[in-house]
Amino acid sequence: MQDPEVKRSTTFNEREVIALIQDKETQKQGFERIVAEYSEQLYWQIRRMVLSHDDTNDLLQNTFIKAWLNLEYFRAEAKLSTWLYRIALNECLTFLNKQRATLSIDDPEAAVINKLESDPYFSGDEAQLMLQKALLTLPEKQRMVFNLKYYEEMKYEEMSEIFGTSVGALKASYHHAVKKIEKILSEED
Repeated sequence: MQDPEVKRSTTFNEREVIALIQDKETQKQGFERIVAEYSEQLYWQIRRMVLSHDDTNDLLQNTFIKAWLNLEYFRAEAKLSTWLYRIALNECLTFLNKQRATLSIDDPEAAVINKLESDPYFSGDEAQLMLQKALLTLPEKQRMVFNLKYYEEMKYEEMSEIFGTSVGALKASYHHAVKKIEKILSEED
């Protein structure tokens, strides 16, 4: 039986949660609601970037640790989701840069694909594997823009807040990513 004190709301009210995290007395409760609300979507966004389930779990944990440690700096000028995505994407970029430095110098892309194919948690079919391989050929930020637009259906305006980039630049980045992916997938046929 669930403790009545830990009763979870079925709807997430951002203003209410922000009020909770800004009060030292209720900060932990508010943060628990943030974790409950955003864990799954952040997991999948990170997973699409790093591909490995174990690496994703580590980066998701790091994202929430950084968010917790920096709660006092969150001023509600952006949405909570935007702030969390920014932290998660920065964690991904840091991880991918470190990974690139330690992977096979001859063919880092092949090493990442090999890691994806050997991941016991990867449940995609052949088409999904081909798409992931095509995505790996994109520069990291372009891949992030593609993932946010394609999988999350995020608006360019919100992405603009996350990346600190103009809407026009993001539209161009997405367009170029789609063209590159289409070209790669058509060559696979």
